[in-house]
Amino acid sequence: MTLPKVVAFGGGHGLWATLMAVKRLTDTVTAVVTVADDGGSSGRLREEFDCLPPGDLRMALAALTGDDSEGRLWANVLQSRFGGTGPLAGHAIGNLLIAALWQLNPDPVAGLDQVGRLLNAQGRVLPMALTPLVISADVVGIDPDNPNEMVRLTGQARIATTEGDVLQVRLEPENPPACAAAITSIMEADYLLFGPGSWFTSVVPHLLVPDLANAILRSPAKRICIMNLRPAYETRGFTPSRHIEVLAEHCPLLTLDVVIADPRFAEGDPHLERMVESMRAHLLIADVAMRDGSARHDPFLLAATLATVMEL
Repeated sequence: MTLPKVVAFGGGHGLWATLMAVKRLTDTVTAVVTVADDGGSSGRLREEFDCLPPGDLRMALAALTGDDSEGRLWANVLQSRFGGTGPLAGHAIGNLLIAALWQLNPDPVAGLDQVGRLLNAQGRVLPMALTPLVISADVVGIDPDNPNEMVRLTGQARIATTEGDVLQVRLEPENPPACAAAITSIMEADYLLFGPGSWFTSVVPHLLVPDLANAILRSPAKRICIMNLRPAYETRGFTPSRHIEVLAEHCPLLTLDVVIADPRFAEGDPHLERMVESMRAHLLIADVAMRDGSARHDPFLLAATLATVMEL
């Protein structure tokens, strides 16, 4: 049986969850990762070396390491952070490794491929664009005395933690150079996976890179949206149907084939099925959450659900 070619879009813990599930189904998986992070270790390296923020790329590589003892060891090494109060405090070891390789080879894709070979990664990790991006957002509700006043916030870290309600996000620059290898993977894919993750800062940005969005719309692949288990901070109060509506607002021509939602988040939203149908998709309610009650996807349950969708 020929295994499917899968492209997963996102960043951070959401993309990590998807990759942990997908690598159990196929070894032809490509992670296309957002490059707008400006906080923490990634933000510091981005500012100092004018490079892509490596953090989300590092997490994707860690997710694609093998499940054997050596793979788990390398994943732990990548994710480990320096302690103390010195110049290295807070930096992830994997971030420094990636940044160092980019110093030796300015081609970010070549550097990521080199790390992938070092880790024997079960797939490939690519940036969605070849230049660091800035996310800006229109937000209301920040000033309690003027709740309807719209404010423009700039920066992923600020948007992800805003007390206001995010209405729309944009990228700066508006037409960044998309990663050519990512576009090739999208056009050759059998399935494109969106989510879970921080909706405005990890999922939506891929639809705002014009060449990348055009490839997503033209690809013959089936498009699958994996819903969050509960709203992230930047989408607190959002219903599941509002999450789907946000995708449509930022990419009006986008259609989906399947939307996967856990019953604990989907229940009580009378508009979800109608919104999913408006995207020409089928709603699949499936138990994909960890049993400990946390807002984390169980990689085995998610893999089993995806296997059903992919008819594996």
